[in-house]
Amino acid sequence: MSDLMATAERHPGDDHTGAGSANALRAGVLGANDGLVSVLSLVMGVAGGGLATGDIFIAGIAGLLAGAGSMAMGEWISVQSARELFELQLDEEREELRSQPEFERQELIDIFVERGIAVEIATSAAESVLADPDKALETMAREELGFDPVEMGGSPFRAAGASFALFLVGATPPVLPFAFLSRSPAIYMSIALSSIMLFAIGGATSRFTRRGPFFSGLRQLVVGLAAAGVTFAIGSLLGTTVG
Repeated sequence: MSDLMATAERHPGDDHTGAGSANALRAGVLGANDGLVSVLSLVMGVAGGGLATGDIFIAGIAGLLAGAGSMAMGEWISVQSARELFELQLDEEREELRSQPEFERQELIDIFVERGIAVEIATSAAESVLADPDKALETMAREELGFDPVEMGGSPFRAAGASFALFLVGATPPVLPFAFLSRSPAIYMSIALSSIMLFAIGGATSRFTRRGPFFSGLRQLVVGLAAAGVTFAIGSLLGTTVG
């Protein structure tokens, strides 16, 4: 029966670990990119306004911490809300298993049959699953509702911490030079470091797109520097107007 259940519970072509890794990579790349582009644009905007090196550094640190905190809180709310939805769906499925056992039995049989399992074997597998209420709930959550009832979408605190850290990784290069260099050299160094990281992040996105790494890196570089150039120009205009 264990071989039967292994066959029944396996999706053809499924690779949950691979999908999870791809999602983690995508989230990491996007988180770092958000930090890099937003803080680079902020730093260039205040630099264009004529602020002193120390003021630019303070503004950059403020933007870095505010952005990282916002990303972390948003991620926590997103994951926690998903977990609460999963819990509600589990409660509803638990009640259906209790109040409509025959309907759930047939539903599970149909799921197994759709995978190419013979009706007799699917019926035996479904009855074996439904004999254990906990196992039945876990199986229906995976097969009908489409989520892992153990992971429940992951830890909201872990997701928040990862988002905070990844935003910091991207946001640090534009700000760092202003802690050690004078104004003009710091601006040039900030652009240089940010350009390297923009290209690297763009190249990393090619892992989950059909574009080549050079094209993806170059596109990311152009877009990021364009955003920084626009904010620098706006900062210069406002600085001149206010001055």
